[in-house]
Amino acid sequence: MKYQKVIEGKFVDRPNRFIAHVKIDGELQTVHVKNTGRCRELLLPDAAVYLEVADNPKRKTAYDLIAVYKENFGLINIDSQAPNKVAKEWLETQSFDLIRPEYKYGNSRIDFYMKKGQQEYLMEVKGCTLERDGIGYFPDAPTERGVKHLRELAEARKAGYECILAFVIQMEGVEEVRANVMTHPEFGKALEEADAAGVKIWFLMCKVEKDGLSVKDWVQRAETAETRLHSNG
Repeated sequence: MKYQKVIEGKFVDRPNRFIAHVKIDGELQTVHVKNTGRCRELLLPDAAVYLEVADNPKRKTAYDLIAVYKENFGLINIDSQAPNKVAKEWLETQSFDLIRPEYKYGNSRIDFYMKKGQQEYLMEVKGCTLERDGIGYFPDAPTERGVKHLRELAEARKAGYECILAFVIQMEGVEEVRANVMTHPEFGKALEEADAAGVKIWFLMCKVEKDGLSVKDWVQRAETAETRLHSNG
């Protein structure tokens, strides 16, 4: 996926989860943050940030904050809408006969329903922006919705669906995502329950640019005891 027009700024502060103050060409601007997560380790004073210029002149904010440069690491896309867009573009290259976004299953809307031959698939997508020592962690804030989706996938697996939890890694140099149990222990538990039920865990590794994000490679977490997705303790 590509953004239309991207400019650079310097992060100042974030009064709430929806907006931030950014200096653009030396002038303080209020911008929309396209991520309601904490991003505390990323949105630091004077951090280089990248913003998409809004195409609606009637908006209250003229810019969307979409990416940030993390010192000694690199560029991280923090647009929470990007993972589903990127995943859809990638799925369209994977020979599925049918791809349907926002599929209603049980009491949830699962991100994607796919079909290949007679096999039906359900895939939930999660974007990962939190990195520690070269490992990705999810979530960076408690997510009851994420727990609910994992349990729906575990139930769907029993009903014969091939079920997948796909982590879109919104940074380069990270190939694995682990449950951030320090922030949300229940998510870690639900992830292990889904794993035990046969839900596959995919890591979609991305090429990250100032004006775009795309999947460059992917791997399925190995299903051996030695390489299980460990929770951080």
